Amino acid sequence: MTDPRDSEREATGEQSASRRGRFGRWRDQAVALGWLVLVWNLLWGRISWGNLVSGLLVGSAVLVFFPLPAVTFGGRLRPRALLVFAGRFVVELVSASLHVARIAVQPGYRPRGAIIAVTLRVRTDLNMALTAEAVTLVPGTLILEVDRESATLYLHVLDTHGPADLGAARERTLALERRIVRAVGSAAELRRIDNFPVEKGTSP
Repeated sequence: MTDPRDSEREATGEQSASRRGRFGRWRDQAVALGWLVLVWNLLWGRISWGNLVSGLLVGSAVLVFFPLPAVTFGGRLRPRALLVFAGRFVVELVSASLHVARIAVQPGYRPRGAIIAVTLRVRTDLNMALTAEAVTLVPGTLILEVDRESATLYLHVLDTHGPADLGAARERTLALERRIVRAVGSAAELRRIDNFPVEKGTSP
C-alpha cells in the first residue's frame, strides 16, 4: 500500500524542480539580455542612458522574436576576475585602435591579412559566443566562421608579417578565453583552462 505522504513528498519535489527550472530559464534570459545591452553600448562607442534604454529594447526584441537555443549558465560571476577582464580588454581595445589608425594614415603601406583557426578549450556555446564577441570588438580581428562541433574560431587578422604574428594572434585569443572563463566560468571549466596553458610560439 502506498503511503500518501510519499505521494505528497513527490508532488512537492516536482513543484520545487519546476520552480527551479523556471528560475534557471529567467536567470539565463537575464544574463543574455545583460550581455546584449553591453555589446550594444560597445558598438555605439559609449555608455549613456539612451544607449542603455535602446539596448534593453533591442535586446528584448532579439530574445522574443529571434529566440536562440537555450544556453545554460553553469558558472558564477567573480567580481575581481571580471574587473581584470574589463581592464585588459580596454587596454587591448585602445592599443589595437591606435595600431589600426597608424596603418590607415601611413602613406603607401599595404597591410597583409591572414586567416587563422583557434580551437577553444572550453567547448560550451556560451564560452564560444562570449569569446567570439570580444574578439570581434577589438579592431584588427574579425570572426569569419565558428565551427560549433570542434569549438574552432576562424579569424581574419590584419597586418601580419609572418608566423610569429599569427602565433601572437592565437595566443591573444586563448588568453582572452582564459580571462572570460576566470570571470564567469564554472569550477570544472577553470580546471580545464588551467590544464591547457596558452602555448608560446605555436605556428598555425
